[in-house]
Amino acid sequence: MNSDFHRIKRLPPYVFEEVNRMKAAARAAGEDIIDLGMGNPDQPTPPHIVEKLVETVRDGRTHRYSTSRGIPGLRRANAAYYKRRFGVDIDPETETIATLGSKEGLANLAMAITTPGDVILSPNPSYPIHPYGFIIAGAVVRHFEVGPHIDFFEALERGMAHCYPTPTCLILNFPSNPTAMTVDLEFYRRVVAFAREHQMYILSDLAYAEIYFDDNPPPSILQVEGAKDLAVEFTSLSKTYSMPGWRMGFATGNKELVGALTRIKSYLDYGAFTPIQVAATAALNGPQDCVDAARKLYQSRRDVMISSMSAAGWEIPSPSATMFAWAPIPAPFTELGSLEFSKLLLQEAKVAVAPGLGFGEHGDKFVRIAMVENEQRIRQAARNVKKFLSEADRHLASYHEQKSGN
Repeated sequence: MNSDFHRIKRLPPYVFEEVNRMKAAARAAGEDIIDLGMGNPDQPTPPHIVEKLVETVRDGRTHRYSTSRGIPGLRRANAAYYKRRFGVDIDPETETIATLGSKEGLANLAMAITTPGDVILSPNPSYPIHPYGFIIAGAVVRHFEVGPHIDFFEALERGMAHCYPTPTCLILNFPSNPTAMTVDLEFYRRVVAFAREHQMYILSDLAYAEIYFDDNPPPSILQVEGAKDLAVEFTSLSKTYSMPGWRMGFATGNKELVGALTRIKSYLDYGAFTPIQVAATAALNGPQDCVDAARKLYQSRRDVMISSMSAAGWEIPSPSATMFAWAPIPAPFTELGSLEFSKLLLQEAKVAVAPGLGFGEHGDKFVRIAMVENEQRIRQAARNVKKFLSEADRHLASYHEQKSGN
C-alpha cells in the first residue's frame, strides 16, 4: 500500500525527538538528568481549581458530551478576564471560543481558513505549531527572521517583498516562545496598520501573558482600536494556572475567524470534558493569588539561573517574560550547531535543553532553557555546566574523533 502521505511528507523529522531519545535512554540507565528542555510546568494545579474539578466530576450529568465551543459560563469568564486585564470588551457568544489548548486552536483555525497555496508570514524562530499548523493545512510559509538585535519591521518588510500571492495571515507570538522577547502596545498598533494595509489577518499567540517579571504586563493586540477587524488571539491556562495537562485555552477576537474555528470544531470534537471546563471557569473567576505566586516562582528561578550560569561561564540574557531563557551557544561550541551541542551537553553535563534548530533555522545558534526545575536543581545544572565548559577542548576533541570514526 502507498504510505507516501502528502501532509506527512511536508513535516521534517522532529528535531527534539533525538534529544528526547537520548534523555530517555540515559534515565533508563540510571543517570540523573536535569531536564530543562520541555516547557512543562512542574508545580501542581492550585487546590481550588482541582477541588472544583472533583466536585463537578461527581455529578453524573457532567459525564455526557460537552460543547465544542465551550460552555457559556467559561466563555463569559474569558470575556471577563479580557475586560479586567486588558480593558477589552468581548462578546462571549461571537468573539471567543474555548479550545483544547492554544496549540489545537491555532492548528484547527489554520485548517478552517487555508486554501492550498495560500501564503502565510511566520516568524523564525517560532514555536513549531505556528508555521506547521498552516503547512499541514496546505499553505506555503514565508519566514522572516526575529530575535535579539533584529529589527522586526525591517524583517517583516523583507518577508513581504516579492511574495506572491499576497499573504493571507501573519503569525505573532509575544511574549515569545522561544526567544522570550516582549513588545509594547505601540508595536501592536504598527502591526495592525501593516496588516490592514496588506489586507491580512493576524493570529497572535499570547500564551505567556501572565508570566512576566517587570512592571509592564504584556499587552493584548485586541487593545488596539480596530484590531478585532482582523485579529484573533490565542490564550492558554497551561502556564498561568499550572494546568498544562488539562488542555484548556481560548481563541478570542475577530468574529469571522472565531466563527470559522467554531464551525470546523463542531465537526472535529465535543470540546473538553465538562468538569475541566467548569474548573477552568473557577480558575478565571476565582482568586488570582496563585497567578502571582507562579510569576514570583519563575522570576526567582530566572534570577538563580542567570546568576549561576554566569558564574559557570555561560552568559545568558535575562528574559523579561515567559518561563524560558534563549541562550546563545557558548563560544567554544558554536561550530556544532544547536542540536549537536544539546546532545553533547546532555551526554557530558547531564543537562537537557531544547535545541534552537527545532524552532527554525534562525534559531540554530541558540538553545532554549526552561525554568521547570527547582532552584537547587538549577544550581546543580550550573555546576555541571561549569565543569563541562572547563573541559571544552577535551569534549570537542572527543566529539570530532567520534564523528570522524563514524
